[in-house]
Amino acid sequence: MITTNEILVGRAPMNHHRAVNGVWVGAGTTRRSKIISIDPFGILSYQEPHSSIICHFCGSAAYTGSMARKHTFQDIHLSVLLAVLVCVGCKKEELQVRPDNLAPDYDGVPTVVTRNYVNRLFIDLLGREPVDTEMDAEVSTLENAGLSVDARTTLVNKLMTSTTFVQGDSSYKEAYHQRLYGSFKARFLEGASDEVIDGYINDAQQAAVADSLSGNSQGASESNSTLQKLLRLRNARMEHRDGLITANEVAKRMMFNSIFDFINMNSFNFVNASFDNMLFRYPTNAEFTAGFEMVEHNASAILFGASAQNKAGYLDILVNSTEGNEGLVRFCYKSFLGREPSTYETYQASAAYQTDHDFQRLQRSTLIGDEYAGLGNPN
Repeated sequence: MITTNEILVGRAPMNHHRAVNGVWVGAGTTRRSKIISIDPFGILSYQEPHSSIICHFCGSAAYTGSMARKHTFQDIHLSVLLAVLVCVGCKKEELQVRPDNLAPDYDGVPTVVTRNYVNRLFIDLLGREPVDTEMDAEVSTLENAGLSVDARTTLVNKLMTSTTFVQGDSSYKEAYHQRLYGSFKARFLEGASDEVIDGYINDAQQAAVADSLSGNSQGASESNSTLQKLLRLRNARMEHRDGLITANEVAKRMMFNSIFDFINMNSFNFVNASFDNMLFRYPTNAEFTAGFEMVEHNASAILFGASAQNKAGYLDILVNSTEGNEGLVRFCYKSFLGREPSTYETYQASAAYQTDHDFQRLQRSTLIGDEYAGLGNPN
């Protein structure tokens, strides 16, 4: 019988001993030794008779003779802990299959939620609320289809592409592109109206005529250049509608005109504003220096790994860069969801857009989602 003031000393060197309430816990024992003391820090002192001790773990000889020895409890604790960690760390992770993890079931979603979704789509895509007949028809279609993603996709495509005559809109397609054009103007030109743009165009035309009549060839050239940029700005809506230009080009035209120059006077403000409007951030010192050299001095510089030497080239790099595509993704998320996309969402959406430059598909992927629709699994 082992008493509380004795410890069994066996085949282990001193750093393998452990006592619990004065009782030895270890691998193999050969004799008893008298415990002298256990201090508050776990230091064990005991007296053992003359004999040699062979380590059970490493086979080495321990001390012999009658002496007082001290051991720490923490030593054996660490050894045990490491052994447990090795066992746990080597455990193979098993694939878990959850058969009850089913796709959302939209049965039972209140009609008011569906009506809100339809109303929101009309406002975001067409700039107006649906009339009663439109609301009733679209809500009925969605609910009959169980509010499926396919049904939502059909509705979004209809509002983007339908050429059927609609009183007041000419067609959904016309209204959608007018709304999209207005969204870009709100982002880049502080919402400048078509009347304001037409006023700038008239001023540029008059200046070009006056310079031409006065024989000022340089002034006439500059006025004509200003006029052409404004005309391209005004035509961006129709050319994007007809698939002739991408949304990246629309963004460039929004910044490559005298209205944007007037809002953001001088090259310093131009570079900062173009980064902020397109990329939703300001340039780094190196980016600003490169952009400023191109815009202000028509000097060659490298930005995002590409070279240009004037304002047009600078904007081409900016809007067509990988980060420029990400800027359009962020534009969609902020416009429709009121938030920034996550890193994963940005990667997925920008990679897809980089491939096809289909801005309507980019918008549609957001508009048919449950988050935008306010639809979830009611169960």
